[in-house]
Amino acid sequence: MTEHPTSHEGRQPLAARPQERARPRQEAAAGLPSDLPAQAGGPTAPGQGAPVAQAPSATPAPGGGPATPPTAGTPGTPASGGPGGPGTPGAVAVAVSPQPSGGLRGGDTATRREGDRLRFVGAATRRIARGIDLDEIVLGLCRATVPTFSDEILVYLRDPLPVGDERPVAPFVLRLRRTDRLRLSDLEGEELVLVPDPDPTPAAELCEVRSGGALAEVLRGVRPVFGDSAAARTALTELLGPEHPLPGGLRAVLAPLRGRRRVIGAAVFLRRPERAGFEPNDLLVAAQLATHTALGIDKAVLYGREAYIADELQRTMLPDSLPQPTGVKLASRYLPAAETARVGGDWYDAIPLPGSRVALVVGDVMGHSMTSAAIMGQLRTTAQTLAGLDLPPQEVLHHLDEQAQRLGENRMATCMYAVYDPVSHRITVANAGHPPPILLHLGGRAEVLRVPPGAPIGVGGVDFEAVELDAPAGATLLLYTDGLVESRLRDVWTGIEQLRERLEATAQLTGPDHSPPLEALCDDVLDMLGPGDRDDDIALLAARFDGIAPSDVAYWFLEPEDAAPGRARRLARRALARWDLEELTDSVELLISEVVTNAVRYAERPVTLRLLRTDVLRCEVGDDSPQLPRQRRARDTDEGGRGLFLVNRLARRWGATRLSGGKVVWFELATP
Repeated sequence: MTEHPTSHEGRQPLAARPQERARPRQEAAAGLPSDLPAQAGGPTAPGQGAPVAQAPSATPAPGGGPATPPTAGTPGTPASGGPGGPGTPGAVAVAVSPQPSGGLRGGDTATRREGDRLRFVGAATRRIARGIDLDEIVLGLCRATVPTFSDEILVYLRDPLPVGDERPVAPFVLRLRRTDRLRLSDLEGEELVLVPDPDPTPAAELCEVRSGGALAEVLRGVRPVFGDSAAARTALTELLGPEHPLPGGLRAVLAPLRGRRRVIGAAVFLRRPERAGFEPNDLLVAAQLATHTALGIDKAVLYGREAYIADELQRTMLPDSLPQPTGVKLASRYLPAAETARVGGDWYDAIPLPGSRVALVVGDVMGHSMTSAAIMGQLRTTAQTLAGLDLPPQEVLHHLDEQAQRLGENRMATCMYAVYDPVSHRITVANAGHPPPILLHLGGRAEVLRVPPGAPIGVGGVDFEAVELDAPAGATLLLYTDGLVESRLRDVWTGIEQLRERLEATAQLTGPDHSPPLEALCDDVLDMLGPGDRDDDIALLAARFDGIAPSDVAYWFLEPEDAAPGRARRLARRALARWDLEELTDSVELLISEVVTNAVRYAERPVTLRLLRTDVLRCEVGDDSPQLPRQRRARDTDEGGRGLFLVNRLARRWGATRLSGGKVVWFELATP
């Protein structure tokens, strides 16, 4: 059978346009339909690839019935007349192999093109939907459409983007978010590849959409429009800026981006003159791409707002910074369970207590959701309040257990509460179902402390037990949550043993006489986490026990009598002389006299006086009266009321803390 190609008006022969021959290979390699931009079902020019078979002439049906067209492509059947038929000048005879379902008819070609178009839309929308944040979605749109659907794309988005039901900020401003362009470049003869173009089409960075203008009308219409229409030409000039006109011959489609409630931007698809122009069906493709992109941007903005709220919630639930109490150094870390779940129920805290002590707390509320974070915040606040009452660790856990039950059913958490005393070099620990702490000694030995496990907070009806342990100077206590030691790949006790070995290995690097730096130690501990080990959020609190040497502590009992202030001044003067701090004698005597006088006035049992020499000089006066002193402005006729005013003016810091059996008033002075 012979076959004759038909003519195509306005088309250049393929031999003169080698880039069109290279494009199918490039696009096929990219997994995208190669013939999408071409005219669907249109005729081909002479010499433009394999010619389309023409339908054979009809043959009479058997028995004189109506004529039926024979199967196209049947060997030996002459081609029908018409353009390019037998006898037509320039006809080329080409043998075509038989087709199982007939030759390629115009309708079959159109059906195949429409199938390719649908497959392209499906692949493009899947690529757009894979993005989570704004940049990923816009990049997905650009990479999915260039060069398969267009040679260049410009994406404008509203600035700022409204979130959810927020009213948009006036005026309506569009900002150029991204522009992508690929061009054909010669490499070694006739081989053509796609390379990035460093010089994209110039366009305005910002565009203010005028109410009632051409661009506003196009955006209000929502549907994509061809760039050669009168309204679109004016709208493109307004969008790109009058100083950036489109180069001659470029074909454009302007597609508004409408989210769930309002237009949030616009996309401009551009094709070069040597490429087939946009068809009406391409408007449907542009509409699908714009719709999926706009909805994805809407969700990304909402997700970004939720992530911001979650981050702020978690940040406010955890301490901004750790205190630096006397005799102990602290370091901490917090890691969320995943980038997409940045809130959780893990927390840590360090709370200064009277007598230069410090409470170390680590807890874990079940789950890592907003609810868990809210419960964690309530329990952390309760723990701070209970610590301020100077309750024993087991009593703190008991009250936390009651509070968790008041919050509702199944409000369970684990908690470790420890109190370190730098003067006695002892630590008191109580546990509520939490993984045991690990103590790293100065010589490099890591020890898992034997602490009664107890029941989790929220179970109710259980007692908690506290143990008192040695806390030698130079040792490091590590409190952590189960996310550090437990995962799908290992059980909790295997993880605890690995953590202990990791601490010993880190301590060996600094030698037996030096403790590893706290910050580096925390980072090294987290480095033990491998792939698959992050199933839960992680809270980590490390405390280095420096302690206070006995030679830097002076402690006395004073009877609650009128002679107590004078005796307190004499004792303080001797201690300062022993410490070579005579320069502070006058200030210390004056302040101690005022504080002790106030304590003796209300006390019924002996008053305690303690001086601590560290980087500062700290004085603590304790009595059995629970009433806290308050600074007030004394009148000229008042005989008293000026003691705390003097303390406030002369001391570096001062404060008062209520104890279970009274109170402690303290102040600090800077040492020379």
